[in-house]
Order: sequence, then structure tokens, then C-alpha cells
Amino acid sequence: MPTVNFDELRQYIDISKGAEQLLSKSEKEITFSLNLYKSDGEILEASTYVIYANVARGPAKGGIRVAPSVTLEETRDLAERMVWKTALSGIPFGGGKSGICLDPKEITRFEKTAMMKEYVHMISLELMSGTYIPAPDLGTGPHDMAVIYGETHLLESVTGKPPRVGGLPGRKEATGRGVAHTAELALTKLLGRKLAGSTVAVQGFGNVGSWTCYFLHKAGAKVVAVSNEYGGIYDEKGLDIEALMSHVRTSPRIEEFGGDTVTNEELLELKVDALVPAAIENQITKDNASAIQAKVIVEGANGPTTKDADAILADRGVLVIPDILANCGGVVASYVEWRKAKSGSITDAKETYQTLMDRIDIGFEQVTSTAKAKKVPHRTAAEILAVFEVIEAMKDRGWV
Repeated sequence: MPTVNFDELRQYIDISKGAEQLLSKSEKEITFSLNLYKSDGEILEASTYVIYANVARGPAKGGIRVAPSVTLEETRDLAERMVWKTALSGIPFGGGKSGICLDPKEITRFEKTAMMKEYVHMISLELMSGTYIPAPDLGTGPHDMAVIYGETHLLESVTGKPPRVGGLPGRKEATGRGVAHTAELALTKLLGRKLAGSTVAVQGFGNVGSWTCYFLHKAGAKVVAVSNEYGGIYDEKGLDIEALMSHVRTSPRIEEFGGDTVTNEELLELKVDALVPAAIENQITKDNASAIQAKVIVEGANGPTTKDADAILADRGVLVIPDILANCGGVVASYVEWRKAKSGSITDAKETYQTLMDRIDIGFEQVTSTAKAKKVPHRTAAEILAVFEVIEAMKDRGWV
């Protein structure tokens, strides 16, 4: 099922039946099994999916998710979100995604490296031709991307590599940097507040959540609550984020850091200025949307708010800055890295941050002005802009 409602968007833009037909399903789906024969005689097996949702605007771009819950449907959903995210941010990529159904915590580093090499072998033509460009996602990181580069010997075949292996300084923090910047724009431009002193709760303290907290904390915001899969903590005076990041590097259990404990569910309902769901999808639902007390929700994760919850939040006047705008910093930085690999140019972290903030500034202004002009929620406004761009590209290519 598409992540956007074409019937709703048809009120604002022209969507032909042909365009809807092409956008309602993936362009290409590859499914296979990753198999690894281990020294103990066991065969490690993982169902794997590579999805091209739409490549009208450029090659399929999207990360590799490795998790025991990965499904084909989830991978399709994430690939489609990348189509809208790249279109809204104005970078010349389409949308894609990989999903590997495997628990990365249950395999060794050596086994994971071997699995990543086998992944490359299975889709080597896609990677070598540049039609699909992967990046890190849940369960993968720079080391895994370096393995992909090592197998292809093409710097542009993958993004999110370590800086010493053709990667981009600032890429690791880029998504969180973008989420923090979007939160600042929402607080200052939509709520008329200063970022300094504003209270924020962040669900999820992985790569995106932790760097979001770091940059918000550095800018003077009070990050009062943080959680991860094990639980969370709350301090109305604000948490020491750098100390917490140091703690998590040695122990994943945030509650051991000290302070009042809070569950993931309780964190979502705290009375704060901004709430950042930066964990996994479907966290804000019809069951808890009425209890949300934040003035604005900035989606650091992909799809953290369900459609039913969206309607409830809109009726209550809670602003929601959608994922395809809020967390686009990673893919913008990926474009800079990909462009750097193509040209051989040298880019520093400051330039990376500035580029992604510039793209977010443009997107935020377009979304907020469209929301105001059309009298629609910010998510609908973002979808209007993104779907229009993709359809126009499809027209340019003679697809519709």
C-alpha cells in the first residue's frame, strides 16, 4: 500500500491514472537468500530484499536495514519514503531500500563481514552499474559500507563509508544534525520560541537520536528525556548528553546513567515543547495520540506516526513535521559524498552541515508556505510538493 493518499493529493495536484498506477507499486523487486556456511557446520540464512520504488529522478538511493523484523512490505514502504524524501530535498536520486532479515547482535563481526560480501556478490550488477546506491540504516554502519566498497572498488557505489575510506566528514552525524535543525526551525518559526531553553524529549538513542540530542543540547535546548529499546531516563533540568553518549558506548542501558526512569511509551506523553520520535515506525498511534502533550512532533524516524494518529493530532492542533523533511539530512549528505566520489573534490564536515541545512531550509520554507496556502497539515504539504516533482520527472521521461 502506498504511503501517500493519491485521492487526497489529487485535490491539489494533477495525478493521472497512469502516474498513480506507476507510483502505487515498486519498479523493481529483488528477493534472495543470503547464505553463509559457518565453521561449526551451521548455515546462516537471511531473507533479503532490494527494492527500487521509483527511479524517475535518478538512481535508487536507500540504506541497508539489518534486523530480525525485516519484511518485504517494510522494505517497500521504506523505499517509497526515499522517493519522496529525495524529491522534496531536491537531490537527483530516486528511492530504494535493502532489507536483510537477520539479528546483527547474534552474529560476529567476521560473520557480518562475510554476509555483506555475499550481499555484494548477489547484486553486483546493481552496485557496479550505479543503479542502486546503498548506505547505512538500522543494523549497519560505516564499516559495512567499507566492505561494500572493498568488493566493488568504486567509491561511488556506496555512501556512508568511513571518511578515511572515501567517506564524508560529517556523514555519520548528518541525519541527526538535520533533525536538530528542523526542530529548531519548527520551534522558532512555527511556535515563536527560542531554541535555547526549549524542552525536548527524544525517543531512540541510536545514531539519529543521539546526534539529534547532541546538536540540540549544544544549541542550548533542554533535552529532558531520552530512551532506547531498554528504557529511558528523565530530568526536568536537562540531561548531560555528552556524558550520556559516553555511557552508552560502554553500556546500552540508558537507565543505568542515573535519573528518573521513564518508558518509551511514557516518554511520548511528556509535557515538552518538542517531541522527536527517532526510533522505529508506528510509535504514535490512535491509542496514544490523544495523550501527546508536545506542541510539535519532529519525525526523526521513518514512519513513526500512523495515519490514524495523524488525524487525531491535526484535530488537536499538534504540529507534525514529517519524516521526508525532518530526517532528510542523511540522504543529502549521501548525495554530497556520492558527488565527491565522482569528482574527486575534498569536502569537510562544515561544508556537509551547511549543505544539508541549506536544503532543509529550502524544504521547510516550501512546506510551511504550501501548508498555509492550501490549509493542510505539514505532512500533506510535503507530499504535495514531493509527488508533484516525481510526476513531473516521469512526464519529462515520457513515462506518463
